[in-house]
Amino acid sequence: VQLQACGGGWVQAGGSLRLSCEVSEFTLHEGRIGWFRQAPEKEREAVGSISSAGRTYYADSVKGRFTISRDNAKNTVYLQMNSLKPEDTAVYYCAAGVGSGPYLWGLPQEYDYWGQGTQVTVSS
Repeated sequence: VQLQACGGGWVQAGGSLRLSCEVSEFTLHEGRIGWFRQAPEKEREAVGSISSAGRTYYADSVKGRFTISRDNAKNTVYLQMNSLKPEDTAVYYCAAGVGSGPYLWGLPQEYDYWGQGTQVTVSS
């Protein structure tokens, strides 16, 4: 299983970015995809997740601004980020977890495979 995250970049506060996570050798409707981020000198933080059934979960800090969606045909999950703030600056990672049952979406241990990160920088 491989995950390829892309779409990061630099944006001014209030702007938008869409991250993509292309997953290979993994069926989206049979597992979960999570988005995490890590800012310099901070711990990794869960951003959100989409379950095998398509249910989405979000951290309070991004709720209402970020949206997770997926395209099963392309085996790709998206993280649409709107109204970006400087505190959203971080390296963003996507991760895949096997299984279709209930899970604790914010725990890194729920995910079996991780992609490389993509940098998001939001300037004030």
